[in-house]
Amino acid sequence: MNTVWKRKDLVGIKDLTADEIRLILDTAKSLQEISLRPVKKVPTLRGRTVANLFFEPSTRTRISFELAEKRLSADTISFTGSTSSTVKGETLKDTVRNIESLKVDMIVMRHSASGAPHRLAEALPVSVINAGDGINEHPTQALLDMFTVQEKKGKLAGIKVAFIGDILHSRVARSNIWGLTKLGAKVVVCGPKTLLPPKVESLGVEATTDLEKAIRDADVINLLRIQTERQSECYFPSIREYATSYQINQDVLKHAKPDVLIMHPGPVNRGIELSSDVMDGPYSVILDQVTNGLAVRMAVLYLLSGARKKSENK
Repeated sequence: MNTVWKRKDLVGIKDLTADEIRLILDTAKSLQEISLRPVKKVPTLRGRTVANLFFEPSTRTRISFELAEKRLSADTISFTGSTSSTVKGETLKDTVRNIESLKVDMIVMRHSASGAPHRLAEALPVSVINAGDGINEHPTQALLDMFTVQEKKGKLAGIKVAFIGDILHSRVARSNIWGLTKLGAKVVVCGPKTLLPPKVESLGVEATTDLEKAIRDADVINLLRIQTERQSECYFPSIREYATSYQINQDVLKHAKPDVLIMHPGPVNRGIELSSDVMDGPYSVILDQVTNGLAVRMAVLYLLSGARKKSENK
């Protein structure tokens, strides 16, 4: 593959080509071994500064990005919305411009407003990486999910992936749909009718409210939690009823392939979308997703840094 990364930013999967997605996955594969070395560090981003701006709670994504930056020898600035001047009335744009004036090279941003990273990327000359924006996209999560499936199954083309849960509010589902369909996977989304986006089939996926139908012949089942923090109204009678109808447990898995992969972007609500015995069982690759997230985020930082260096040298 002769694809060369030319983009300043990574704000979503929707606008990427299939070859660009493959380039990120291939780059992540080549960077995996860094974490296996006695000294887990390379000088790739030495002298570069990355600002991590997290205006929403995060554990896995924030730590993963911070560790990826340290693995590549970048200097980092990290803060959350609750500790920034935005709580005093400062606008997001002014906050980021102040950070930019400190001559940072990249900004990793999570925000509750859909489109916030896109607006920053358009306004600022530094590279912007979307770490999750509202209910829009979460590109690095989708990339690490695709990386994990490819690692375990050997391919993405022709693989059937079933997403179960709150599709309506899930940025993870959206980014995965864009990426998986571009790489030839078959995607099925399943959940209560109230949690399926209108006309979701227009994205090239199959939609159903029948859990057994969704997981039949699936190579991968990716569970999504009920995002109550993004719901302004009640979309189903109760959590108990949801779990009764859509929880993945040992009984439900009788309808799936014997080598099915169980995935979840986290945090997992044990006993709701997923039973503990399945989460901790042989089907689960949830911890592999966390491990692979480090390599994928290193790859994104590496590629964006290279693209910016080229633009600066023109």
